[in-house]
Amino acid sequence: MLVINTGDGKGKTTAALGAALRAVGRGKNVLMIQFIKGPWESGEDISVGELLNREAVAKSNIKTGEFVLKKMGKGFVGILGDSLPIEEHKRAAQQALEFARGELEGKKWDLVILDEINVALSLKLLDLKQVLEAVDNFLEDCQDCLLLLTGRGVAKELIDRADLVTEMKEIKHPYNQGKDAKISLEF
Repeated sequence: MLVINTGDGKGKTTAALGAALRAVGRGKNVLMIQFIKGPWESGEDISVGELLNREAVAKSNIKTGEFVLKKMGKGFVGILGDSLPIEEHKRAAQQALEFARGELEGKKWDLVILDEINVALSLKLLDLKQVLEAVDNFLEDCQDCLLLLTGRGVAKELIDRADLVTEMKEIKHPYNQGKDAKISLEF
């Protein structure tokens, strides 16, 4: 099943993390690959270890799944002080896609989240044809698995393949009033 969280509003990654939390609680294995986010520590980085505290889980006799978060991006592209050459962002995105392809073929994961892959595509860091091929192969090989793509600017070809598409719509955001991102709400 292909699920897409897109739109200009906040909450795409947050919703994906909610799906991950739910899946892990049901004993499913989840891999989240972040295509844009990378060099800084976010709340999800910190909480992964705490939420999946194996000692506490063992005491509860609940079988949980595994959650792996792999940050592979170089940060925001061309905004918020980014000074990296676009080629470096492209290289990082390509490495993330190659890593994702290998993991998708392994069939170890019940849910794979490709966070901000839509942004990587819209910024031309990745080739749409390569992404479509990886998506098609995964969906063909693993019918009981979920593939969740996040990020604004999703390609129509991905929407056409998707089983579920949710669009987050921005009504109001503090950034538009010059306020910085809020720790624990946005990172």
